[in-house]
This record gives sequence, structure tokens and C-alpha cells, in this order.
Amino acid sequence: MQSVWPDRTGELSGSDLEAVYAYPENLDRPWVQVNFVASADGAVEIDTTSAGLSHAADRKVFLLGRDLADVILVGAGTVRAENYRGVVAGAKRLERRRRLGFTGVPPIAVVTRTADLDPASRLFTETAVPPIVVTTDTADTRALEAAGAEVLRAGGDDVDLARALDLLAARGLRRIDCEGGPGLFARLVAADLVDQLCLTVAPLLVAGTAGRIAAGATPAVPRRLALASILVEDGFTLLRYRRDAG
Repeated sequence: MQSVWPDRTGELSGSDLEAVYAYPENLDRPWVQVNFVASADGAVEIDTTSAGLSHAADRKVFLLGRDLADVILVGAGTVRAENYRGVVAGAKRLERRRRLGFTGVPPIAVVTRTADLDPASRLFTETAVPPIVVTTDTADTRALEAAGAEVLRAGGDDVDLARALDLLAARGLRRIDCEGGPGLFARLVAADLVDQLCLTVAPLLVAGTAGRIAAGATPAVPRRLALASILVEDGFTLLRYRRDAG
């Protein structure tokens, strides 16, 4: 993988990538990074999942995003569509996390208004740490709690995302890596809660009816971002945008 902007530094090492994608130090609030891959014509999926758009470079940055985070934030629809499981506690990951000052692996935090999750799914049965279910005051979570989930209630009729992030931060989970889906991303944009977008553009044309990376019913005020870095490998372009401080 090579950096082409802001510095043409040639091949990047693992430690170089860690420095590029590092979260700000001494965070005193939740800080949200969003990870997505899309085709050159804007498709977010092929045959209902993102796997067909991915590449080794994209997966490397995706996994690094997990290793640098305190918690992985995901919408319930993505959990179901992608058959999510917990973050794998492999030896290489645990060594890197220890070296970077973390303990263990980050939990998956699922945003769901209704708590409509299967307690027999891989999210609960294949995980080193219990998942966190971020839901509403009225959702019935008894089966999920029996399966080991920690439940955070962050709203009445719907999940208040700002409140949800504050509840995560109160548990020391300030480095938040959001992996989608488009509905959750759109809501984060609308609430002005996105600090960084890591977007991989795949050199593919997909067309069809695939959606976009952020899709919501309520229009959001455009949020200005600043381009922070551009990496390339095998035709895949890895863009990193940060909240514009200007």
C-alpha cells in the first residue's frame, strides 16, 4: 500500500498505517470513525453484502480500525445481513492491541430500536466479549440479556445516538469505529456526530439497485470534511476525511 497524499512516501509499513489511522490522543468525548467501501459508481454492496467490493488493502484498514478502537458500532440491519460475530481474539491482534495500550478485543455495540436480534446468532455465540445492545426504553431485551448482552437504553421511541455515544464514553469506550450500515451512518451525519470517514473506492462499476453509503429518510445539513490522506493499492483508493475544523 502506498501513500500518494499528503506525502508520497512509497510503501507503508504496519506502524506507518497505525500512525495514519490513529485516533486523537487524550480524548475527553466520544470520537466516531465510520468505515465504508463503495464501488466507483457509488454502490455500497453486491448481492446484499459489501464483501464483493472489498480487497486485501481495504480489509487491512478495516481490521486496523477495529484494533485501534474501544468499541465497534453497527446497525442491527448490518449485523443481520452480514451475519456478524464478535471481534476475533487472535494472537496477532491481541499482541498489537497490547502494544497500543489496549486490553483484550473491542465489543460489538449494536444500535437497534426494537432489540430484534437473534440470541442464537454468531453475535452472541462466537465472541470473546459480550456484545452491547444499544436500544430504547421499551424494547424487550430479556432474551438478549440471558444470552450475555449488556443493554444500554438511550431513548424512548428511538435510539438517541448522542445519548448512546455518551453512554459508551462513560464506560471508557471513546474511540468508536462505526461499520455501518447506511441507515446508521445517515443518522450519525444528521446528528453531526461523525469525526472521520474512511472510504475505500473499489475500481468496479456495479450499477443496478445498490444503495449509497449513507441513506436516510430525513435530509441532513451538508457537513464539511477535510481530506486527510489518500492511499492506493491495486487500483483501490483509500480516502480518509476528517471533520473540518475551519
